[in-house]
Amino acid sequence: MKRVSRGDWLLSAATGAAVVLVLGSLVAILGAIVVRGAPVLSPKFVFGSPGADPADGGLLPVILGTVACTLLMTVACVPLGVTTAVWLSEYAPRTSTLAGIVRSAIRNLAAVPSIVFGLFGLGFFVLFVGGKIDSVFYAQATGPVFARPAILWSSLTLALLTLPVVVVTTEEALRTIPRDVREAAFALGATRLQVVWRVILPHAKSGIWTGVILAVSRGAGEVAPILFTGVVGWQSRAPTDARDGFMHLGNHVYLLATQAPDVERAQPALYGTVVLLLLLTFSLNIAAVILRHRSRAGARA
Repeated sequence: MKRVSRGDWLLSAATGAAVVLVLGSLVAILGAIVVRGAPVLSPKFVFGSPGADPADGGLLPVILGTVACTLLMTVACVPLGVTTAVWLSEYAPRTSTLAGIVRSAIRNLAAVPSIVFGLFGLGFFVLFVGGKIDSVFYAQATGPVFARPAILWSSLTLALLTLPVVVVTTEEALRTIPRDVREAAFALGATRLQVVWRVILPHAKSGIWTGVILAVSRGAGEVAPILFTGVVGWQSRAPTDARDGFMHLGNHVYLLATQAPDVERAQPALYGTVVLLLLLTFSLNIAAVILRHRSRAGARA
């Protein structure tokens, strides 16, 4: 029987204690939120329209705005991130200076504080891009059409924020595919585009979905990047146009905690809103996990 050294025992005990501490903290936080927020949940609270006082509930426009912003962010982020990763892995030479610059830019982009993305989105998307669109297509308009905060600009700002996650995870997934798979496809006469589209990407589906899950998890809960680019404190309906402002669950939590006329009275609604935000994030993640599982099953078949 192999004797366990004191150092191994201490290391096992320390790692076990760390796991218990992390899981205990998670259970304590989620438990406190659910215990305080679950009793507030009701059809009126979830599906009603918000009142003048945020503590009165009515979160349907808030939920729809959050879902719409997250989905638009995903649609904008994933194709760009996957395309960038494919270029870095399959097309750019290993010693390419340009590829090194792109990788460095992606790493630096991941380290930028989220509030900076909000200021960038305001200056670039809202004022510059929106202003140019208005000057070309809406010169006769009496007010700004695209040069104003909107759900479109918030989604694009969040797409930039989550882009490094998709690029890095997709590139790592592409690197795990054996070189022999590529060479076999080339030997059969396939072009590079056919190899990428029909061989490489199907094998990398699982890693791509992992990037999507991580991007959705981060983007759905971010508030700072959308403060200047489209989120509003109150409106009676969900956004129906890309140029509309929108309400967001994360921003609604902030308003309930800091801007409600009666903070004590608003606490039940605050915890109920947090529960809904967690449920929404978990639901989007579960949907992505299911799609990833199905892609793995299809690849094995």
